[in-house]
Amino acid sequence: MTSAVSKAVKAGRLRKIGSRLYTKNLKEAPERIVRRNWHALLKDYFPDALISDRTALENRPAADGSVFIISSGTRSVTLPGITFKPRKGQPPLDNDSPFLGDSRLCSAPRAWLENMRRSRKRGAEVARTLSRVELEERLDGLLRQGGEAALNRLRDDVRDISQKLGMAEEFRSLDELIGTFLGTREAKLETAVGQARKRGLPYDPDRLVLLQSLFAELRARAPVTRPAGSMVDAAKTNLAFFESYFSNHIEGTEFLVEEAMEIVFKAAIPRDRPEDAHDVLATHRIVSNYEQMARTPRDFEGFISLLKARHATLMELRPDKMPGLFKSKDNRAGSTCFVAPEMVLGTLEKGFEIYRGIEPSLHRAIFMMFLVSEVHPFADGNGRAARIMMNAELVAADEQKIIIPTVYRNNYISALKAISQSGKSSPIIQVLDFAQRYTASIRWEDFDLARADLQTTNAFMDANEAEDKGVRLVLPKGAI
Repeated sequence: MTSAVSKAVKAGRLRKIGSRLYTKNLKEAPERIVRRNWHALLKDYFPDALISDRTALENRPAADGSVFIISSGTRSVTLPGITFKPRKGQPPLDNDSPFLGDSRLCSAPRAWLENMRRSRKRGAEVARTLSRVELEERLDGLLRQGGEAALNRLRDDVRDISQKLGMAEEFRSLDELIGTFLGTREAKLETAVGQARKRGLPYDPDRLVLLQSLFAELRARAPVTRPAGSMVDAAKTNLAFFESYFSNHIEGTEFLVEEAMEIVFKAAIPRDRPEDAHDVLATHRIVSNYEQMARTPRDFEGFISLLKARHATLMELRPDKMPGLFKSKDNRAGSTCFVAPEMVLGTLEKGFEIYRGIEPSLHRAIFMMFLVSEVHPFADGNGRAARIMMNAELVAADEQKIIIPTVYRNNYISALKAISQSGKSSPIIQVLDFAQRYTASIRWEDFDLARADLQTTNAFMDANEAEDKGVRLVLPKGAI
């Protein structure tokens, strides 16, 4: 330590936080400072460092702070929150790229080969290389993001570089693993996602996390019961009308109430909008048939059959939308990209396994709605199909249905985005809980009274206009 540094330390202008390491930051925890600057510090302790093994694939320190490198140095260096762990190995190749702090980083193909070597961990330490499970999960992620082309490209790159590194055995192991994910080999797989791919039912593990999160949130809440009671036929008819009206309005199929009444009750199809009119009519045909709506799936095959049959009816006059058939192309809404076509069936299967653990109630209905909505299995009509499946669960349990009035659209969409994009489950539960409470408060037994209740509670108001004016959906006066 130089005299200048020594004086600065004594004067409180510097503090020592590690071997030959000082900082002017006198307040922040040393671990945070080191973690934030590990890539710059690496070059100071190991000038010839090549970031390798698990660090080269994860691009960050391991959970225990380990940073694995290839270097001529032989002794580990431990700093607050970080331990640099060198080993002997072949020096950087031409395609091993420069990294932050002027270090070098193993190329992706080399990193994959390095991680095919098994390593043992000692005690609580993290192993130098990724486990078989971690490698399978990464391969599945590559396949989901880049398709088969991504794995084939990786295999070609690894083949070329394995010869330079003398890692033929590691290449054979990785080649067999990649081939199994592509369906051309038969290696034993350890992960659930890998095994699912092997049997032809790959699923989206990220969506499974969201579904499990929603399940846990629902299980932690007390059951909600709002019996439909002995609704007279007129009440069921009126509710079904507005259910189909609002469900289509959410998707942009907008009619005046009077126009929708002509379509539903008089089969008067506007010449200029026959397909839109059919969307409303088809939705009403499904939701007004209480015997059909009381059908819920007993097994996975029944679930898929019921979902496809309802979609086929829903999209009957839109052959370009593949009525009753799962999508063949990716679909998205804004920044949300839904489950890839090849993973639709497998993700629905995993979701259905969770669904069976929820008692028939509002909670099961919410889960069913989100499952269909989040997977988005069809080219079009997914929102309506999801709400139909939701209300079918409620009809089967003799619970009150749910409508999403026009003014409540943004609340509903925002709640779906909250769980899809941020994993927050509470908003969608709260939104649908209030929507059911609201639906139960309307006087459905008389069409004019029901319409008046909807009007006075702001149900028909445009959602964006309502937001601008600070207007929201409210319960009718006197409602509990």
